[in-house]
Amino acid sequence: MAKEMKVTPWEVSGHIDYEKLVKSFGTQHVTPQLLRRIEKAAGELHFMLRRKIFFSHRDMDWILDKAEKGEKFVLYTGRGPSGDTHIGHIMPWIFCKWLQDKFDTELYFQLTDDEKFLHSDLSLEETNRLAYENALDVIALGFDPEKTFLFVDTDYGKTMYKIAVQVAKHVTFSTAKAVFGFENSTNIGMAFYPAMQAATAFLPSVLKGKKIPVLIPAAIDQDPYWRVTRDVAEKLGYYKPAAIHNTFLPGLQGPDSKMSASKPDSAIFTTDNPRDARKKIMKAFSGGAGTLAEHRKHGGNPDVDTSYQYLYNVFEEDDEKIKEIRNAYKSGAMSAGEIKEILAKKVERFLKEHQERRERAKHRIDRFMLKD
Repeated sequence: MAKEMKVTPWEVSGHIDYEKLVKSFGTQHVTPQLLRRIEKAAGELHFMLRRKIFFSHRDMDWILDKAEKGEKFVLYTGRGPSGDTHIGHIMPWIFCKWLQDKFDTELYFQLTDDEKFLHSDLSLEETNRLAYENALDVIALGFDPEKTFLFVDTDYGKTMYKIAVQVAKHVTFSTAKAVFGFENSTNIGMAFYPAMQAATAFLPSVLKGKKIPVLIPAAIDQDPYWRVTRDVAEKLGYYKPAAIHNTFLPGLQGPDSKMSASKPDSAIFTTDNPRDARKKIMKAFSGGAGTLAEHRKHGGNPDVDTSYQYLYNVFEEDDEKIKEIRNAYKSGAMSAGEIKEILAKKVERFLKEHQERRERAKHRIDRFMLKD
């Protein structure tokens, strides 16, 4: 029996029903019509859009309206630094890089060391340290230093707090309880924290002294924050932020598992030794049959095969190649081991190159960071 789905900003578990999430969260599907508009505006479609990895949105059509009229929008996404960065984290960042390149737009990237301190057993010193470690992975993806602004909440608190308290004044505790599930045992820091995450949606407007459209590419578990943010935006004199949501990359243990920064064997981390990453892939959940003979006869199931999902979601951008792999696997012509080998080679190459860029980022990080 499939485990019951649970999707909150702090926990994702069970079998994920994305159709149910769209209905319960009140978002909209990314439609073929919307994709055509994005393609016209950008000149092409990112493979994550073509494959419905980004599948849901709030007001993406409005963002395109603004872009078509020549009005600049900015991007906002972030990371809760609870551990090292894994491949699931960088999916929306890769998409943000494409958006930055195609629309010549700025990115504001929030590192929420305060949230992870409040919601875990980690010390504030540790979450702050991890924030700067995670920032290196953002920089290593090649964002434009002139148009990319990273900040750690506790090191940009003076600026952020002034915006956050204005948000907080317009959000009742009953609303916060209903949206986030807070209980009497929840610490009051967590009750206030959503105002900090909402504040970033208004930060570009504050810094520029005028209303700026904002688009938030992120996994759909973060959407509760944007519901609250959108509720207060116009009361404070800002545009409602738009959002576009991606699906989750499964953990290495299978389709209903999730990558977790606190579980080393659940994910491929950007700091993993490439050889260790290969070993993880070779042990990953497979959609193949019990024996090679059975697999050749009956074929495999790419929809539950972890290695295929990693190729489909991140590591194989060529639609024809991914189609060939899928068909060969389903027919039994390609084994689970062969798919793992394809993925392992791509991941080893990615990690080697990413870690070299990550090391260079240590000398450039100050160019990207906002501090009070």
